[in-house]
Amino acid sequence: MATSIRLDPVVEQRLDHLAAKTGRTKAYYLRELVMNGLDDLEDYYLAAATMERVRKGVEKVYSTEQVRKDLGLDD
Repeated sequence: MATSIRLDPVVEQRLDHLAAKTGRTKAYYLRELVMNGLDDLEDYYLAAATMERVRKGVEKVYSTEQVRKDLGLDD
């Protein structure tokens, strides 16, 4: 899937420099950034969304005691 983005000129200059010095393409490094950074972005934004639901009382919260009891860990 082709996607385009606008980069800050300073960031693009850094990317150009890295690509020139290493012989790889800018597209290679952009793919690397997306693949390596997507896990962190998902973790952060999905956790933030969950916390917002907890604050609003929409998401259920369980105590450690209740989870241990429900799973039969204290038997």
